[in-house]
Amino acid sequence: MRAAVTIGGLLVLLMGLLWIGQGTGYIQWPASSFMIDQRIWALWGALLAVVGIVLIRIGRR
Repeated sequence: MRAAVTIGGLLVLLMGLLWIGQGTGYIQWPASSFMIDQRIWALWGALLAVVGIVLIRIGRR
């Protein structure tokens, strides 16, 4: 169970980082994404990344 929470947290963290990159315009993939250069997605990505970090910490206890 701990490994599953840690892996899930890592996936959530990576998704949050992708959203931050797309929202700030640094990641232009996929090219037709509605999230590119939309600052709100950078905010949502930051919140999601924090959730991922919390899950990783819970899984490593």
